[in-house]
Amino acid sequence: MFIPFFLELKAARVPVSLREYLSLLEGMEKELVSHDVEAFYYLARAALVKDERHIDRFDQVFSHVFKGVEAVSGGDSVAPQAIPEEWLRRLAEKHLSEEEKKLVEAMGGFEKLMETLKERLAEQKNRHQGGNKWIGTAGTSPFGAYGYNPEGVRIGQHESRHRRAVKVWDRREFRNFDDAVELGTRNIKVALKRLRRWVREGAEEEFDLPGTVQATAEHGYLDVKTRPERRNAVKLLMFFDVGGSMDDHIRIVEELFSAARAEFRHMEYFYFHNCLYEGVWKDNRRRYSEVTPTFDVLHKFGPDYKVIFVGDASMSPYEIAYPGGSVEHWNEEAGHVWLNRVLQQWPNAAWLNPVPEKHWRYTHSIQMLQEIFSGRMYPMTLAGLEAATRELSRRH
Repeated sequence: MFIPFFLELKAARVPVSLREYLSLLEGMEKELVSHDVEAFYYLARAALVKDERHIDRFDQVFSHVFKGVEAVSGGDSVAPQAIPEEWLRRLAEKHLSEEEKKLVEAMGGFEKLMETLKERLAEQKNRHQGGNKWIGTAGTSPFGAYGYNPEGVRIGQHESRHRRAVKVWDRREFRNFDDAVELGTRNIKVALKRLRRWVREGAEEEFDLPGTVQATAEHGYLDVKTRPERRNAVKLLMFFDVGGSMDDHIRIVEELFSAARAEFRHMEYFYFHNCLYEGVWKDNRRRYSEVTPTFDVLHKFGPDYKVIFVGDASMSPYEIAYPGGSVEHWNEEAGHVWLNRVLQQWPNAAWLNPVPEKHWRYTHSIQMLQEIFSGRMYPMTLAGLEAATRELSRRH
């Protein structure tokens, strides 16, 4: 029954060999798994996939060949679920259809939006729910929470829903990327190695295993050899966008972060949200109390650093083009001003984007950042990483 699975993998260009297929059959004969689809999946993946680049294709073939198996083996009873109190309290929220959302027109630009907000705050005296004008909840007004407007100002809502707000007056806590994540990072490490430039420096020494083996064999006794320590001379500075739409890409960014920390002895990093402004931070739990001025970063790290921005570049164009465009605070200078300062310091900095490249042309802000970075925006794929590292390896 597994022969069609093997042939489908070959057809999908997953390089599985007959030896690997026999290893899978041997595992099944020894009953390493029994009546457990998930366990069989991991056994098959371990036996047949030897390169992380092929896991996605393997998953697609597995889903196609064994479709419906999990539903049959999973039982037919479903535990009853209590309706959370939070759901009941939000029954007033309007779930608009796509046609209804199209009928909700924008207010006519950022400046008009902020001006109208001030007017509504001055006019309104009581709490309001529903509707299309006053500041409240569950409506189509551009101001408030749990409603919809294509260019709204979100007030009193703890998370993004439609991700269309121009400005957010909420404090959102963003989770730090975990540099201990190892799953799926091996090929990322291989791609990042293109940046590495090894040099001999200093008087520190390290154990020379090949030299020790050779000297011991030649002399007939243990002859320990050492050599000057080889250090990675590349210095890497990374800026990570966190929160909002980046929540969809946490896993792949964690893998990149983990691989970079493992590969580079001289690696520094900072967080930002959407676009770079006058401050960055190291710990998302203290992002309001421990902010590092961006000017300090520009002055501290010299031109010998390689610089990588990681973010989906998906935001309101106001955040890049105008002072005060940030969704979370009033920025005195526009985002593009700070990005140009970075590019003056590190001319061949690159931007890695986890959004599939085929979707970039549909987002205005992505096109704007591509222009600012002179085309040095790359998809967060292995091919994109290799292209980015080739660019960063160039000397300006």
